[in-house]
Amino acid sequence: MNSPVVRLRGLTRSFEQGGVRIDVLRGVDLDINRGEIVALLGPSGSGKSTLLQAVGLLEGGFGGNIAISGTDAETLDASGRTELRRNHMGFVYQFHHLLPDFNAIENVVLPQLVAGRARATAEDRAAELLTALGLAQRLDHRPSQLSGGEQQRVAVARALANRPELVLADEPTGNLDEATSDRVFAEFLSLVRGEGSAALVATHNERLAARMDRVVRLHEGRLQHQGKADA
Repeated sequence: MNSPVVRLRGLTRSFEQGGVRIDVLRGVDLDINRGEIVALLGPSGSGKSTLLQAVGLLEGGFGGNIAISGTDAETLDASGRTELRRNHMGFVYQFHHLLPDFNAIENVVLPQLVAGRARATAEDRAAELLTALGLAQRLDHRPSQLSGGEQQRVAVARALANRPELVLADEPTGNLDEATSDRVFAEFLSLVRGEGSAALVATHNERLAARMDRVVRLHEGRLQHQGKADA
C-alpha cells in the first residue's frame, strides 16, 4: 500500500516566553493521503501556522516524527529539506508574496526554472494554470496591475507550477472579501483536485472547511479528527 503524503506522529512544539513554557503542539498525529484535501480548523493562536511550518519543513525545534512522501525528515540535512520542499510541495499564503517586478506568467515560471524545467515548457505550464484560473487576458500584467483576487490566483498557480504532491495553504483567501474569497477558493479546490495533489488548508472559516474532504481541529495543542465540518 502506498504511504500517505503526510505522516505525523507525536509532533510537539514548545516556546519560552517570559520564562514561561508554552506548549503549542502536544503530540499531533496526522495522515494525509494522495489527492485528499484536509481542512485544519482552529482559532487564531491555536497553532495552525506552526503545524503548517512543521509539515512544510520550514523551521526546526519540533519533536516527534515528520514524513513527507515517504521520506523521514529527520534523515535530511538542510539541503535535503530544501529539495524535498521544491520537488514535492507548493505553498499558498494569506498574502500572495508575488515578485512585484515580474508579471503574472513570470511569477509562475520562476519556480519551475529553479526546479530545472526548460523555459518554454515552464511558460506553457504557467499559461495553462493561469488560464484555468481565468487569467488568460492578464498574463503580462504585474501584481500592481491586478486585483487582490487576481493576485491570489497567480499565487495559487505558482504553488501548483511544479506539480507538487502536497499543497500547504495558510488562510489562502483570508485577505479577500467574502464574494471574491468564495470564487478564488472554489477555483483553488478545483485546480488542486484536478492536479491530484493532497492539501492541508489552515482556516478559521467553517463554511470553507465544509467544502473540503475532511476536517481536523487543533484544540489545546492536540488534533481532533472528524469528517465534514457540518457532520
